[in-house]
Order: sequence, then C-alpha cells, then structure tokens
Amino acid sequence: MARPDLPDRALVILVAGACVAIAAWYLLVLPVMPEAWHRPGTPPLYLTGVAGTLLLFVSFVFVLVKRSGGGARAPQWFVAHVVAALFGCVLVAVHSAGALFSPAALMYVLLIALLALGVFARLRLSATIAETFGAKHAHFAPLSDARKGALRRVIAAKEALLPRLDATALEGTYSVTLPHLLRAPAAAFAYMRLVREERAIMGTRAKVTPAQGYWRWVHMGLAWLFFAAVALHVVVVTFFAGYAADGGPIHWWHITAW
Repeated sequence: MARPDLPDRALVILVAGACVAIAAWYLLVLPVMPEAWHRPGTPPLYLTGVAGTLLLFVSFVFVLVKRSGGGARAPQWFVAHVVAALFGCVLVAVHSAGALFSPAALMYVLLIALLALGVFARLRLSATIAETFGAKHAHFAPLSDARKGALRRVIAAKEALLPRLDATALEGTYSVTLPHLLRAPAAAFAYMRLVREERAIMGTRAKVTPAQGYWRWVHMGLAWLFFAAVALHVVVVTFFAGYAADGGPIHWWHITAW
C-alpha cells in the first residue's frame, strides 16, 4: 500500500494559498463586511475562532497517534495535521478581525512562528535528516574502552527494564509510547533517561547541526506555548469578560463578567 505523502510542491502551494487567503481577507473582504465581522467575539467571529481552534487541535491528534504506537496511521495524520493547521490559521486570522496589535494577537505571532518552523523543517531540514540516516557509519566510530563499558551498562539496564514495558520488544528498536507511559510511568521515564544517557555516550547530538538536533524541541515548545495561550484566552473571555471588554460592551458568549 502506498504511504500517504505531502510533496514539497503541494506544501508550498498550500502555504501560498493560505497566505493569499489571509491577505485577501484583510485587504479586500474585511473592509466591505458588516460591522459584526469587525469585532472579535461577535457570533460569526466567535464560531470562526472555535472552528479554527478545533482544526489546530488536529495536530495533537497526530502526536497522540504517533506516540501511541499507531505508526502505520502516522503518515495520513501528518498530512491532516499540516492541512488542518493551515486552514485553522486562516480561520484564526478571520477571527482576529484585524486587531493585530491587541494582547491576544500575540497568539497569532506564536502560531506564525510555529507554522514557519514546521515548513522550514519539511522543505529544508528533511534532506539533511535523510542524509544523516543514510550515513550511519558516522555513528559507529570507535569508542574508548571507558565509553564502551558505560554503553554496555546502559544497554544492560535498558534490557532489564524492557520486560516491564513491553515483553515482546527488542532493545535496539523499542521506543517509549504513550500507553507505556500511562501503564508504567516510572519504568517509562527511567527508560527514557537511559536513552538520553546512551545518546550522550555515543555523541549522537554532536554529529548533527543544531538546527537538526533541536528544531523538533523548539517546534513542540512553541506548540505548547500557543495552546497554553489559547486556553488562557478562553478562560479570560469566558469568565473575565468584563476585564476583556475593558469597560466596553460584552458582545460574546460568556459565563461571568468579572
């Protein structure tokens, strides 16, 4: 069965289409729209924001599928993650109603940085990562006797832990997944610590560029910051609507007007 894929050309077209759609909305469509489309929180913009946020949450479904042992389904969820994120970005831009200098607009800065880093990794870093996987000889350079001994101890510790996580897995190919973290958190975290120790002994991180070694962590950090900001935004406009309105009328659905 052919694996679902998102070619670079298709990704560039999707990103360009999202940029054109956002620019067209701000410059051509929004100026002629009714007043309700110029105030964030009105019913149409409220629903637009909800729809955009739900599309952005597809990214977390991709992570859950990937980290839950569903590797066979990961490629199609990766494609869904990219497409949904771009459509969600457009809807969030519509939801902002052009208020690009408000405190809430900082979330949009995070979102743009998150998307830009993801596109850069796919278009530029992917080739470097492929070359790294195709040059495994660099990772098996001779080790000193001391490092060999340390490596043996780490591998032995991993093999001793593995039956508590997955009795059928092999140490050389096993990686911790979400079900293992939920079922045996202490053993899972201990195993991940040993993996980090093994990589330090092998010097794996030093064999790749900083961009290749750390882009994923930066990408994940931006994602968590963005969704934390979204959660804070939802709490403020839902429970502290009076504060969000800053003395003006509250024209969105809310629970309390503190």
